[in-house]
Amino acid sequence: MDASLRNAQRLLAQWVPHARLSDGPGPTLETLPAPAESPRLVPARVVEGGTLRSRRVPGEPVAAFAGFLDGTQASRIVAHDRGVPVVHGMAGAVIRERRNRRLSTWRHDVRTHAALYIPAALAPALWERVAASDVPAVDTSASMGAADEGLSGDGAHPTALAERARHFVQGQRERLERELAEDWCGSEHAPLYIDGGISGSERVARSICSVGVVKRHRTLYVGVDALPMLAGLQVAERTTAFRVAPTTRTAVTSWYLRLRDAAGRDPVWGLVRIEVSETWDGQLSARADEISRWVMAERAPVSLPDPRWGAMAYGVRDCEELLRATM
Repeated sequence: MDASLRNAQRLLAQWVPHARLSDGPGPTLETLPAPAESPRLVPARVVEGGTLRSRRVPGEPVAAFAGFLDGTQASRIVAHDRGVPVVHGMAGAVIRERRNRRLSTWRHDVRTHAALYIPAALAPALWERVAASDVPAVDTSASMGAADEGLSGDGAHPTALAERARHFVQGQRERLERELAEDWCGSEHAPLYIDGGISGSERVARSICSVGVVKRHRTLYVGVDALPMLAGLQVAERTTAFRVAPTTRTAVTSWYLRLRDAAGRDPVWGLVRIEVSETWDGQLSARADEISRWVMAERAPVSLPDPRWGAMAYGVRDCEELLRATM
């Protein structure tokens, strides 16, 4: 089975001679402008004290994370079959384990998935050819979950189809990340730094070794009255902890932490939101301070030249660099 981009282009040229093949690899869909999630303020229930406020994290940073988990994806339109985009998508995830201050791949396990993403309902002939071959294929006209009923109406627009394929690839990447995190939590006891939230897997969200670090803040878990406090957080200050309980995900305990000075920058620059299990039965303030010290320790070395260096750990950048070289 060869699901590489080059082989996909070669096979498509044979299977659908009338198709318009893309001229070269081109940019990935992930780098093109896409509809952004609407910014939201979502007040959350405070579980540390009575109100959401700032507090200084005491003590010195401590490098305690034994591993770093991250994933990446790359989606490209390789052809158009009568106006329907055919997307080649690759997703990957890896845990980089830290031993003696060196990073190596945990269990030598780099997980990747490559496939063609085709809306079978709109390109049935092509779908039959691909399904009969050894090339992995994903039907993007199928439902993506309970909140999605599949293609309908304007969903047949070529741009909408490409965006939908990108979301399917994202789902594959999240699956690989989730499986790796669950494997770690099932066999290891040392803390794992997870790039992003942990609520998507009940097993991970309930494990005391998993720590999710969220860098994007389209949704802020504060009310209007708490915004000045959040924007004014200084380096090594955090908010009190609150509960995040998505409807279809596992509830977690969370708080914001300022990693770097945001003077002269965006109010959320250098800001991360930490997610941990709410099943922890110890003293919450002490636990939140301890984990905050772990996260602050990952400020060095700086993850330059990545533009997200203000909130990114070097271990996460190392994961991304390895995956780019592998995929």
